[in-house]
Amino acid sequence: MTVPSTWSVRRLAGALGAEITGVDIRKVTADEVAAIQHLLLEHHVIFLPEQGPTPEEHVGFARHFGHLEGHPNIGRGEGLPPEIFQLAASQGGIADEWHTDMTFKESPPLMSILHLVTCPEFGGDTMWSNLHAAYDALTQPMKDLCEGLTALHDALPHNRPEQMAIHPVVRVHPETGRKALYVNSHFTRRIVELSATESELLLGHLTRFISNERFTVRYQWRPGSIGIWDNRCTAHYVLNDFEGERVIQRATVMGDQVEGATQPQWQPAVASGRLSAMDRHDQQLFNFLRDTGRISPESIGYSDLVPK
Repeated sequence: MTVPSTWSVRRLAGALGAEITGVDIRKVTADEVAAIQHLLLEHHVIFLPEQGPTPEEHVGFARHFGHLEGHPNIGRGEGLPPEIFQLAASQGGIADEWHTDMTFKESPPLMSILHLVTCPEFGGDTMWSNLHAAYDALTQPMKDLCEGLTALHDALPHNRPEQMAIHPVVRVHPETGRKALYVNSHFTRRIVELSATESELLLGHLTRFISNERFTVRYQWRPGSIGIWDNRCTAHYVLNDFEGERVIQRATVMGDQVEGATQPQWQPAVASGRLSAMDRHDQQLFNFLRDTGRISPESIGYSDLVPK
């Protein structure tokens, strides 16, 4: 893939990230869209400064990359197209916890395309982590363990804990074939095949591990900048270190099909015998497995024993 000669590509960190100038997202050709996709696969998150699109232009650009959907739990904002949602710092819109977008969905986003509308003069940067690099840095015994595990994700941060999905802890990128850690502290609740206490230890380690500085890039925004990231291999985090308003508008390209490195190697760790108070820690996982037909509908969980 040849990058247009009028573009300049500047790497931002050793792990991931590049800034591209010379692009006008209002006028991209099919070849330029292909070049952006190629650069995204190479750098995982890319930035196009000095764009400043209208919401309609933002949607028009994003449609080149696939099917768009608004956010299922966050309102789009007055007067915006349904494919766009808006977060304003003055209304709590600061995503200051490591996450990959909407992993509580069975088919989460492929990529996200963000327009930074308003930002403070300093502060409010966003960090991204390369989840391929995080996986690669694990020891072989830890890789072997994680590849046989799955995790439960939910939308509790959006007050929608009933929205849940199970995904592999290690996924494979469908275009590059590379493996990536696929857990995050915002949406991932539980390792399915481990007890609650074992899950707490391993999941805590993995979610801290992906935030290690050597896997990250930090971007200082300017109004009008566009950020595009591959949700199949990155997590991100907004630094809540600023005063004043910060407004982002985001289009989300849907359609990811999450495939694991292997099939799960063990059964879910939920009680099958006599229940006790400790089984309350399994209740969310138990209910999801029962409701989705992964365990018998006649199975009894801890909450079934608690008087209504």
